[in-house]
Amino acid sequence: MTRKNNILPIIVISQFCCTSLWFASNAVMSNLVKVFDLNDGAIGYLTSSVQFGFIVGTLIFAVLTIADRFSPSKVFFISAILGALCNSAIIWDSNTLTSLLAFRFLTGFFLAGIYPVGMKIASDYYKKGLGKSLSFLVGALVLGTAFPHILKGFIDLATWKPIIITTSTIALLGGFLILLLVPDGPNRIVTKSLHLSSFSKVFENVKFRAAAFGYFGHMWELYAFWAFVPILLKTYSQLHSNIELNIALLSFIIIAIGGLGCIIAGYVSEYFGTKQTAFTALLLSCICCFVCPFFFAVNSEILFIGFLIFWGIVVIADSPLFSTLVAQNAEPQLKGTALTIVNCIGFAITIVSILLLNTLVNSTNSLMVYMVLGVGPALGLIGLSRSSK
Repeated sequence: MTRKNNILPIIVISQFCCTSLWFASNAVMSNLVKVFDLNDGAIGYLTSSVQFGFIVGTLIFAVLTIADRFSPSKVFFISAILGALCNSAIIWDSNTLTSLLAFRFLTGFFLAGIYPVGMKIASDYYKKGLGKSLSFLVGALVLGTAFPHILKGFIDLATWKPIIITTSTIALLGGFLILLLVPDGPNRIVTKSLHLSSFSKVFENVKFRAAAFGYFGHMWELYAFWAFVPILLKTYSQLHSNIELNIALLSFIIIAIGGLGCIIAGYVSEYFGTKQTAFTALLLSCICCFVCPFFFAVNSEILFIGFLIFWGIVVIADSPLFSTLVAQNAEPQLKGTALTIVNCIGFAITIVSILLLNTLVNSTNSLMVYMVLGVGPALGLIGLSRSSK
């Protein structure tokens, strides 16, 4: 039997291993475009197909209350295995855009049994200090998301397939770690029957709705920012021909530093409160969205990269805190479903923001288009401020 003190590190490691599947295709996007003769707009479609798969997956998981009716550890394990298999299918030499979209959709679908279920497992172990615990889990998601970029920095671009194979392999490892070392938590309350009304019932709580709306605004910005970090760096390099950037390495740093932001926010929230800390982080990232276009004019790569690193910290720092507020304000027997449905809606929003930004970037040379990322956080701040906790 694994000691409780060791449970959180195992869940964190497993989350890192499995969520590396998320942006695996983005790290090798230039290779996929060349090898499979895709158009330049494929990055938006392939990224969105993962999000869409995750949305469909979380919708089905939530409606069927899977995380509350079945063993979360076993759900996590099965999802990790199937997600890894779908991810590895990208290396098939006969892939087309259609098959790539299908495989990325299925990868996203099975991630629905990993990310929110991992948070459900943690909440079944940790009632006290849940915000701090979830901050480590979301930090693992951030590192998992950034991991393919650092692999790309160290592996020859001509040999891109090892990146996909590596992410799939460590996802298998993450699944087995949960299955073998993390039994269902002591605070787990089993929902024994299927209640389709649970899908909508969770939103009846005012405080729950406020936390959810804050999370939705945060999600409008987050994944679009992550998806376009390499493009932001490439655009800056093109505008300043005297500056050469290591885009793969910097993309990893800018995204991965958010893991540290999550952990810091988790500890800060114990002193200033979960809601106040989340509000502050969302406000700071909102400001970054609106000032972003003006930083392209700065002829200093240190200042520009420093700005993106700061943005990378605050853009994700509030995520575990919103998940904490959601878990705390949901009925105990529907905690898994609540986390899953909020993830479902949040990631549906990411599709809209990613595709919108992708369309705007490809249709105009104006850098002001990046300010559209600030709309979500601004609305999230309004929704969050309308209730007290």
